[in-house]
Amino acid sequence: MQDDIVLTMRRICKYFPGVRALNDVDFTLRKGTIHALMGENGAGKSTLIKVLTGVYLMDEGEIRIDGIEGPVTIRSPQEAQSYGISTVYQEITLCPNLTVAENMFIGRGEKKSVDWKAMEKRAGELLESLGIPARPKQQLGSCSLAVQQMVAIARAVDTECKVLILDEPTSSLDDKEVAMLFRLMRDLRDRGVGIIFVTHFLEQVYEVSDTITVLRNGELVGEYAIKDLPQVKLVEKMIGKDLADLEHIEKHATADTAAEPLYEVKNLSSSESRPFDFHIAKGEVNGFTGLLGSGRSESVRAIFGADPVTGGSVKMSGKSVKITKPLDAMKNGIGYLPEDRKRDGIVAELSVRDNIILALQVVSGVTHPISRAKAEAFADEYIKALDIKTASSDTPIGSLSGGNQQKVILARWLLTHPQYLILDEPTRGIDVGTKTEIQKLVLKLAEEGMSITFISSEIEEMLRTCSRLIVMRDRNIVGELTGADLTQDRVMHTIAGGGN
Repeated sequence: MQDDIVLTMRRICKYFPGVRALNDVDFTLRKGTIHALMGENGAGKSTLIKVLTGVYLMDEGEIRIDGIEGPVTIRSPQEAQSYGISTVYQEITLCPNLTVAENMFIGRGEKKSVDWKAMEKRAGELLESLGIPARPKQQLGSCSLAVQQMVAIARAVDTECKVLILDEPTSSLDDKEVAMLFRLMRDLRDRGVGIIFVTHFLEQVYEVSDTITVLRNGELVGEYAIKDLPQVKLVEKMIGKDLADLEHIEKHATADTAAEPLYEVKNLSSSESRPFDFHIAKGEVNGFTGLLGSGRSESVRAIFGADPVTGGSVKMSGKSVKITKPLDAMKNGIGYLPEDRKRDGIVAELSVRDNIILALQVVSGVTHPISRAKAEAFADEYIKALDIKTASSDTPIGSLSGGNQQKVILARWLLTHPQYLILDEPTRGIDVGTKTEIQKLVLKLAEEGMSITFISSEIEEMLRTCSRLIVMRDRNIVGELTGADLTQDRVMHTIAGGGN
């Protein structure tokens, strides 16, 4: 290997029944670089990472690591770590019932006795050095999702790693936490660590990366220096077609918000949200925006009854209704795609078909089971309509890419023909092409009369889809923006406390 190369993967192939997930893929990682691995969902990024970390055994190809003579075969994540490869995945894999310190050091070493004081001291030093707002003795489950993600990163960087793999590490972090992580990444890069950075946030790629490798349909498109690949060209290489069609998403005509609201609440509150007023008109797309922890997700969970409702009044089309739990919301024509699709959205072991019909079956009741023939017809209809990439409707949803899982959850709610659909981070962690498909679908549904509340961490995405934004800070509504005020500057100004 060359002196500056820490990892080479050559002619990597990986097969699954009926699918060639990787086809002769090459990948080179140099010391002291941040290397972005890009591609749409299903492009092969996760499969390549899993081959490198021993989750999957490659079918063909070779892997070479600096300092080790000859090709290596990595059979397990533990073996990968022994070669100096540390990984932080998008989905947090720590133990919420253990303390922060225990999560940081669990599985390290073979000693039968544990020096708890030394472990907690080391954890405290690491947390402080990284600026992570957690205590060593604090139960991890009591921390926010963002802090849990940072603890996972701290656990990975505490080892003497040659290769650090960050798989969507910023998906649950706010801007300040992202900046903190990027400082850490640059510091590790300057110390010679090779970093593989997997993300769907294109702006972040250009902010922190040195090199980009693009995969598409399980094959290598190319490796590029960041300065040689403008963002528009990167997207074109990822999706395999000209971007012109994707750059002209036109917002639908603003709904008549002066008309009687389809849904309206006064002083609605839950166990997780403060009292707030809210309404949405028929055919309107609006959204809650604010920094992580502002209360946007807690607000829509209260609307759907996902958290125990503690107060307030609700009207649907001017008539008072009682919505204190999800079934109440569903029976009143409300659907909800949750922020955390893994935890609250999919049932990983069930088939695509069973996940699609799940909400309709709940509303119909156990005494009115959906026949197999109808279930197959429903599934086939929405697999085709939403272009869900799956071998069949019998495929377990857990084996699909994140973008296709998201489409299945969308299909689940569309099958119930809701009047009002809540989408919380529907495009998080999915590729550019699928993001655009979902945005176009949202606007099409609104044109057909459906009311939609859309939440995204990407303000530009919300500006493209929403005709009204409710701005939140510290779990309070601090502004409402429409018309000419729907600009990124105005949104950020309002979030920061400048009013509207």
